[in-house]
Amino acid sequence: MSNLLDNVFGLSGQALDVWQRRSEAIASNIANADTPDYKARDVDFRQVLQQASGEPSQSLALSTPTPGQMTTTSESADSLKYRVPLQPSMDGNTVDAQVEQSAFASNMVHYQASLSFINSTIQQLRLAINGGGQG
Repeated sequence: MSNLLDNVFGLSGQALDVWQRRSEAIASNIANADTPDYKARDVDFRQVLQQASGEPSQSLALSTPTPGQMTTTSESADSLKYRVPLQPSMDGNTVDAQVEQSAFASNMVHYQASLSFINSTIQQLRLAINGGGQG
């Protein structure tokens, strides 16, 4: 059934999941804006989307000479990345509240767009099942 839904909704369903995880990460950054040594994190949407679509990565694979040095599983690709601060703070916190709020607002726009794509697909399916509105 999941494969059928993937065929119907395409990447919109997976994108919705990534936008959800990104909003949680950004909300965590905002909540910890005053926590000393807290490092802001974010989802690398391009990398996750590229992995979900099955496209080969454009970057070179890292070699791991020592076992356990670095994981190369898909779980590591989905993990959060550290955000590079525009202006580092004295207490080691890398959260910039204005950047995070802007990223959160932008993320919500993308989330709503993904929901709209899924909703329109469902409406088209309903229309096709009902025979074009007759019935």
